Amino acid sequence: MSIIKKILLGLLGIIALALLIALFLPKEYAVVREITINQPKDSVFNYVKYLKNQNNFSVWSSKDPAMKKTFTGTDGTVGAIAGWDSKDKNVGVGEQEIKKIVEGERIDFELRFKVPFESTDNAYMITEAISPNQTKVKWGFDGKMPYPMNLMLPFMNMEEMLGKDLQDGLNNLKVVLEK
Repeated sequence: MSIIKKILLGLLGIIALALLIALFLPKEYAVVREITINQPKDSVFNYVKYLKNQNNFSVWSSKDPAMKKTFTGTDGTVGAIAGWDSKDKNVGVGEQEIKKIVEGERIDFELRFKVPFESTDNAYMITEAISPNQTKVKWGFDGKMPYPMNLMLPFMNMEEMLGKDLQDGLNNLKVVLEK
């Protein structure tokens, strides 16, 4: 057998093994961060439910001051959409839509990324009263990576990639709301 055939068979074996491993790896990921804010729950919820307010605390909004932003629908209601268009590869192009609101408690978003890659993920914010003047805010993000792309999930470390940005955003939110 020629050396080229051996190399090709070896490569084919490696690819087959990788595809087999991907069958058993998770296809979903979730990242959640939380913070306590010294404000009443209603005040906090009524601030975070507006997409435009994310410009004041989300780290993604500050990564490219030149990014173009668009808003459609009635902000703070189901169906409202905030879009972004950036030449910065760390920001890209996409939009976020409010999909569900449980008034005073939870907001569910759908994020649709278009550039640098296409993906649809879910995010949410939950407000929980700790006391009359303290609120726990949870900001979560989850998504799916289809087979065989899920093979990359263990190497991507979504906790590390997203966790810091979520926590930094929550820290910014605390500063904004506790002024």
